Formats: sequence, C-alpha cells, structure tokens
Amino acid sequence: MNSSPILQISPLGFPWKTQDPFLFCVYHADNYPEGNENMGPNASLAGRNLGQDFVIKDGWRMYHGQQVPGFPAHPHRGFETVTIVKKGLVDHSDSLGAMARFGHGDVQWLTSGKGLQHAEMFPLLEQEKKNPLVLFQLWLNLPKVSKFVEPHFRMLWSDMIPQVVHQDSNGHTTEIELTAGTLGEVSAPAPTPNSWAADPANEVAIFTIKMAPGAEWTLPLASAEANRSLYYHEGGSLNVAGQTIQPNHGLELRADQETILKNGEKEAYLLLLQGRPINEPVVQHGPFVMNSQAEIMDAFQEYQRTQFGGWPWSSSAPVHAREQGRFARHIDGTVEEKG
Repeated sequence: MNSSPILQISPLGFPWKTQDPFLFCVYHADNYPEGNENMGPNASLAGRNLGQDFVIKDGWRMYHGQQVPGFPAHPHRGFETVTIVKKGLVDHSDSLGAMARFGHGDVQWLTSGKGLQHAEMFPLLEQEKKNPLVLFQLWLNLPKVSKFVEPHFRMLWSDMIPQVVHQDSNGHTTEIELTAGTLGEVSAPAPTPNSWAADPANEVAIFTIKMAPGAEWTLPLASAEANRSLYYHEGGSLNVAGQTIQPNHGLELRADQETILKNGEKEAYLLLLQGRPINEPVVQHGPFVMNSQAEIMDAFQEYQRTQFGGWPWSSSAPVHAREQGRFARHIDGTVEEKG
C-alpha cells in the first residue's frame, strides 16, 4: 500500500478542480468598496467588461452584473448549488417566485431538479464603509433518479451550522464548520430531501476549516470508496501528511488513510469536500448537467419553450430593499425572517 494519503497536488485555478459527486467549486473573495444609492459599487465602472467582468480590478469583480455585482437570471437543471457565504450578502430570486437574502455565515442549498431560473446578486448595503464578500459555491451532481425532481431550496442559517473546536496537545485550536456530513458525534443540518448528501451512506462532507498558528489536526477517516479533496486557499506554510503545501493549492486524498495537518505561523483556511461518487455518465453544457447529450438537447428545448416557469420579476438582476434583513420566502409561501 502507498504510505502517503496524497494522490495529487495541483494549483488552484478558477474554478477549482473537483471530484465526483462534485461538479464545480468556485471561491469568490471580493473587497467591494462603499455602496451607492442602488447598492452597487460607489466607484467608476470604466474599463470593466460589464456583463463578463471576471478580472480582479481594484480588488473586486462585477461578474455578470451591470449595476450590482453578481449573476442575473440564469437557468439550471439536473444538479444542486450549495452557496456558503462567509462575508457579505446574496440576494436570491427565482422563476418560481421564491426569494431570499442570506449571508454572514449562512448557506443556501438549492436543488434545481427539473429546472428553474434564479438570480444571485451581491448587494452592497454599506455606504460608509467597504462591503467585503467571501463565498464558496459548489455544484453537487444529482443521480439520474433525482434529476427531474421538483426544485427546492433549504436555508442553513448560520446559527444552525455546528462548529467543532479541536484543541491539540499544545493548546492550539482547529475550528471546523459542518455544512454537510458528520464529525465525531456532531452532524450538519439536513440538506434538501433529494440530495445525494441526504443519504449518510454516500459520505458527503463539506467542512470549512480554520487552523490557528501551530495547530495540528488529523482528518477523520472515511471509506476507501469516498473521493476527498482538500483546498488550501489562505495562510502560510502548511504541512499535510509530511509534505509542505503553500496556499492556493488543492489536494486529492485517500479518505481511508490518516492525514495529519500541521499548520505553520499564520492562520490557515481550508475547504474539504468529500463524497462517494455517483458513477453515472455526466454530460454538461453550461448550466445543465444530465446523463446524455439527448437530455441536454431536451433541456435547452424545454427552457426555450417554458423558461422553467418564466421570470416574475421586473429586472433580470433584482435586489431586495436596503433595509431588508436576512430572510427567505420559499416556493410554498413559507417565510423565514432572520433579521
């Protein structure tokens, strides 16, 4: 048996490389300036490729937004998005009439299933100070049996997400937040009902990890069948299973072998993704992920015909009122208010 749990080390790009059952992982870190009266940047947009602004200029990007940064209305079918917002806010609106504002540690778990449109905008509420945004968005595949389920989203509010604090023999701490999966006796809140992550046998884990300087922590073991990726996106020097790793590198690991993390002199921030593979054909074309090219063609044709329910909002890039707190209004009309 190979004595190292490390299968591969590679630089992080945009997006980050993932393994089945994950399709996509992107890390957004934008230091937005003060907001203007429209909740966009109070700064000149000259020189930006508006509508396709993915180049970091002055520390931030507009993405597909024209006035407010973010992603105006776009369709999805056949997979899930998991949006983990560490800093800042996201305004969600969708073709089925649901909407939400979430952030500051909240997570939205959205099953697109048979199809919907949604917008994800980043409102800059603060007019007297900067509006930093830090988030991860993951695309988690759905098995064939679930690709045509009804669309559904669930909010995992920050006060629902458990944190495990490990203290090593020298008193240094590692903090692990569980968006999905189990660590010891602690379990993350349930995802959406039809998610691949809803069955514990699929061993899906999504952990965000913060290690204090000098901290040491051993990753929990999982089965040999589980795919495991570890993304080191901020910090100094980190030792993983005896190898020195610099920030902005990702590792593919054997989940059934002990992996010891030893941090250096700076705080270290990591993301762990894990799960048993779905092991089905994946045919992806933009925002549609199906099992065959014929299903992709069907998705395009249905979207052109129905717009997956149409678009009930007056703008393709709606944002909620500045004074609106964190909330969610679901497809069935249920409202959650978090303030």
